Amino acid sequence: MLDERHIGDGKVLLLAGGGKIFTDIAARFVRSERELEDIAASPYSREIVRNILSSGHRAALEFDWFLFGVEGFSRVTEVQLVRKRHASYLIKSGRAELKGKRRFSVAWPRSVADFSAEVTLPGGGRARLSGRDLADLSRQWYEAGLAQGLPEEDLRYLKPQATTFKAIIGMNAHALLDWFAIRCCRNAQAEIRDLAWKMLRLCRKAAPDLFAGAGPSCVGLGYCPENALQNAACRGRILTKEEALAILRQRERAEGMADPAVFNGPGSEET
Repeated sequence: MLDERHIGDGKVLLLAGGGKIFTDIAARFVRSERELEDIAASPYSREIVRNILSSGHRAALEFDWFLFGVEGFSRVTEVQLVRKRHASYLIKSGRAELKGKRRFSVAWPRSVADFSAEVTLPGGGRARLSGRDLADLSRQWYEAGLAQGLPEEDLRYLKPQATTFKAIIGMNAHALLDWFAIRCCRNAQAEIRDLAWKMLRLCRKAAPDLFAGAGPSCVGLGYCPENALQNAACRGRILTKEEALAILRQRERAEGMADPAVFNGPGSEET
């Protein structure tokens, strides 16, 4: 039987991270003249962490590491997830022989599961099949292959991308802030955005000083860097980068202090 889940049903567990924060200690090591033992014994400084975040010099954030367990997300999201290279992943094998005990789990939008279309069968007959029907046919074919002794590492070639994965993910705080900026955005695909927000909520709870201002790019920048690609739901509510720059230029002109070298780079209409 098909084990069906929908977008939003995926689980995220914070396995490690938070508690003692090392970002402030890392920053002290490169600035303080004190002995190493004294630096390590220093009380935690929220102010140092805030200064690092506001300055944009985030190298010290790479010494705080967070480890997550995830399950119930599709292989579609797995492919997008591992594009973030400043991270570590250990993903459950799809080729290990489980002797038919592997669950055929899928995660997908309800619209895809319910959508049906008329298709031509190999024998020439016609049938109307839903996304759920197609996935269940794949499951039956897969289980028949197992019964015939075909290796799972070969059978998996025809498993749909909707099948789920289970993984451990490790990222430092710097990588997480970069990842949240992209994947918490409304332009991100729904499932990976759901994963990102679940991870962010756990991070905010475990280390509020590190992630107080975390989220999509517009949260940290104050404008949307997507410009023409800005999500429709954000238009008119959040300034694009181009709109923000236009306001700055207008203000500088009004004050009579416009400096073309500051605002107009190569190729600008103004010289």
